[in-house]
Amino acid sequence: MFVGREQELASLEEFYAKDGIGMTVIYGRRRIGKSTLITEFVKDKKTVFYTATKIGKARNLELFSKQVLDLFMPGIENISFNSIEAVFDFIDKNIANDKIVLVIDELPYWAEKDDSLLSILQKYIDTIWNDKNLKIILCGSALSFMENKVLSEKSPLFGRRDSQIKLESFNYLDSAKFVPNYSNEDKAICYGITGGVAKYLSMIDPKKNIDENIIRLFFRTDGYLYDETRNLLTQEFSDISLVNNIVEQIASGVNTLNTISGKINEKEPTVLYSLEKLISVGLIEKKKCITEEKNKKKTQYVLKDYMFKFWYEFIPKATSVIEMGQGALYYQKAVKPFLHSFMGSVFEEMCRYYTLNQGITGAYGCFVTSVGTWWGVENITDKNGYIRAQSADIDIVALSDIDKKAVIGECKFKNEKIDKGIYETLVRRGTLISNKYKISKYIFFSLSGYTDWFNSLSDEDVLLLTLDSLYR
Repeated sequence: MFVGREQELASLEEFYAKDGIGMTVIYGRRRIGKSTLITEFVKDKKTVFYTATKIGKARNLELFSKQVLDLFMPGIENISFNSIEAVFDFIDKNIANDKIVLVIDELPYWAEKDDSLLSILQKYIDTIWNDKNLKIILCGSALSFMENKVLSEKSPLFGRRDSQIKLESFNYLDSAKFVPNYSNEDKAICYGITGGVAKYLSMIDPKKNIDENIIRLFFRTDGYLYDETRNLLTQEFSDISLVNNIVEQIASGVNTLNTISGKINEKEPTVLYSLEKLISVGLIEKKKCITEEKNKKKTQYVLKDYMFKFWYEFIPKATSVIEMGQGALYYQKAVKPFLHSFMGSVFEEMCRYYTLNQGITGAYGCFVTSVGTWWGVENITDKNGYIRAQSADIDIVALSDIDKKAVIGECKFKNEKIDKGIYETLVRRGTLISNKYKISKYIFFSLSGYTDWFNSLSDEDVLLLTLDSLYR
């Protein structure tokens, strides 16, 4: 079942509709659904679809040649090519008046073993295929390679692309399409445990309830996600122990370079190198205070993949029990009671997406152009009249730099209702950014609703939303 990606498919169809030579680049982290997207796009088109592997230059050439022959001369096996130029020449002579799609998936595996591949491809695009109806799709999971070697101005292919698609995880709304009959709470949890990653969502059985799916995927030794984090890290890193320690610290809330280095007893440059690599493969990201994005001291490293967050929070301490075949019991006793706590940061991200989606339409009395979070320090006067400083944060800060206004919000994925105290805290913390932005709206998002105190609150600048509001 193919789900979502309407915008990306429309972009590819627009690319295909234009006659002549064309090239587009599709990239994104592993498991995100790049190959599935391309397969859906080319299903009714004449296509050479080759997926490169880590087998060296000669073997990739041999297998690519076979794919080319299968399209133009199916059944012919006694033709061989001694160079990529020979294969490209064969394509040129046989394409005739047809419109052909040429896909090279996992391009970095091949190009890293053949330094000339991209330059040769550039030559054929410019001089040999320039009058052909050939649509080239270059795809890869190594983000740094695709950005630096294919898309950057230093690349031989710079200026040749018609478009590019950086494929990201599904948002919570598209993720819900995989489990249409789930309750909204279970849809949100499904999004949280998969991070919206296409492959992981496809492993969810919509006929089973959320608990059964979590147990089946994470808490059994044959579960697809039981070893997934180790598998992904092994594919990308040589020093698994160091990277695992770093990810483990970030998952537990240790999120600055110096604190991570101190916790694992490694030098900062060593840790920074691994952090940059983790960013390049799409597993972590830098989080910045939205009103001080240029302040390097206010930079945190957070997991971009919520599946990793779930895995590191619950699986390592359960390994022995799972291997004894008692994973289901462990889940019921030691995981399910804490799902709402785990979902806290996931729910915040969902609410930020919702706020931006609504804000760009002007729904909050301003044109919202960015959304993020804020943290800092506030001064509090205690009951004895003493002023003390304490850390403070605002879950949602949506800014309109055009109007110099802000929308701020608080999110609670808990069984308890939001009360007067949470309202007063958000209003108070709004003053910490009101010197730069006028607060346009105060938005509250609650899984379990609101106390009766809010019945007497008549303030048109306050919006009270629930989880169901996000799915309407």
